[in-house]
Amino acid sequence: MLQLAHAARSLLTRAPARATLARGVASRSSHVAVSTMPSMKHPLSSIRAMSTMDTMETGTKTYMSLYPEGSTDGGIRLGNIVPDFPMETTHGNFDSFLDWKKGKWAILFSHPADFTPVCTTEIGRLALKYDDLEAMDCKVATLSVDPVKSHQEWLNDVVAHCENEIEIKFPIIGDPDRSISKAYGMIDPGNSDEQDLPLTIRAVFIINPENKLMLSLNYPACVGRNMDEIVRCVEALQLSYEKSIATPANWPNNHADIPMPDGTRSTEFKGSVFLLPTVSEDEAKEHYPGYHSCDVPSKINYLRLVKKEDVE
Repeated sequence: MLQLAHAARSLLTRAPARATLARGVASRSSHVAVSTMPSMKHPLSSIRAMSTMDTMETGTKTYMSLYPEGSTDGGIRLGNIVPDFPMETTHGNFDSFLDWKKGKWAILFSHPADFTPVCTTEIGRLALKYDDLEAMDCKVATLSVDPVKSHQEWLNDVVAHCENEIEIKFPIIGDPDRSISKAYGMIDPGNSDEQDLPLTIRAVFIINPENKLMLSLNYPACVGRNMDEIVRCVEALQLSYEKSIATPANWPNNHADIPMPDGTRSTEFKGSVFLLPTVSEDEAKEHYPGYHSCDVPSKINYLRLVKKEDVE
């Protein structure tokens, strides 16, 4: 985080070069191809339709330029353009994953294998969160190395086991040749052909409208994922993208009681967010004039809190 802060301050001191830097990064962009529950209104759904990047010059745009759009070793890292691939799914076939999600946020959610206990519960719980994610304009696709026919047969068990009435509204991708799993680093291409049972890890990739990887989670086969956390991550990423902010630890249950300059304490900042470290003081004052600076021994003004209602 200290290195990020230094990088942010360095960018801000070179303001005239910011646009050039952003264009330079964009020019290196490349695509890597490889051959029901009732709907619950999401609390922030009103600002989620057609998510767009904040126009603040020193905000999201500058912050994203800190992340390269491609890697030098073939791996996929945060900020990289994700690989494209054709999809054979339980909802039909698609020529391009990136065309399928065009202009939207998307989650690519892998599971190790059909007809396994943890995976059965994960797909069921993800189905319960689907309407929330759809309200946030976020598409969902899941994947394993099983063929589509296996997925279709297994889904009967998924629906039967879930304690709620569910409908699987998202596609499940078949990847029997493991090409997608290898391209996304879920299987080691050098070892997978030698394994008796090559399983994908439990991976989550959250991808923004520009097809950049914004978050990845990796879990072992023995630990199921928390769908509430995945929804929280999408909400946090979208707020950051749209409002040039960063969400603190434990958000939105953060900063419930903080000290104020006059010696009193305030509970008004629960669920507040930080301004991105790249945001200049001039733009901070212009866009968020009521932000609060947390006093710390260093006296560096980097803990700049904005109340939740000011970004909704």
